[in-house]
Amino acid sequence: MGTTSEQYYQVIAECRELFEKKNTDYGQSWTILRPSSLTDQIMIKAMRIRSLEEKKISKVGEGIYGEFQGIINYCLMALMLLKNKEEYPDNQSDVGKLMENYTQAAESCFSIMEAKNHDYGEAWRKMRISSFTDLILMKLFRLKQIEDNEGRTLVSEGPEGSYTDILNYAVFALIKLKFEV
Repeated sequence: MGTTSEQYYQVIAECRELFEKKNTDYGQSWTILRPSSLTDQIMIKAMRIRSLEEKKISKVGEGIYGEFQGIINYCLMALMLLKNKEEYPDNQSDVGKLMENYTQAAESCFSIMEAKNHDYGEAWRKMRISSFTDLILMKLFRLKQIEDNEGRTLVSEGPEGSYTDILNYAVFALIKLKFEV
């Protein structure tokens, strides 16, 4: 089965490979998006997952696994834009630097997961995948409210924390789908 860390890195490696291939196909067209647009893309994917969980049928082929991968990659795109927007002029950046930024963003999310996983004692392993979907949607509604308030919060974390939590929930869902079937 492997440790959480090993499984986490396997999931991220799959997502990274998909991101690299899409970057080859589409270039860095995603860099034109604002973080709020990426939030909306994540919302669409999460709502589709919930719909597939409830209907149990997909009419367009792609399943839940691929949608969770999309959520992970969209979260990493948002985190990269929030931290490094100036590095993506005219939708072009050095591909090596782009992938370095991807890795750094993923590593940051991993570090937060590791700390929380220590404190919570891997409680996520007892959760249903549908609960991850619901938590992702809840975080997205909160994030959209923060974005609508132009980032102003009284006591809440900023968008980076929301994207990180959403990504980690999606990784947990994929670990359960991949390793705990």
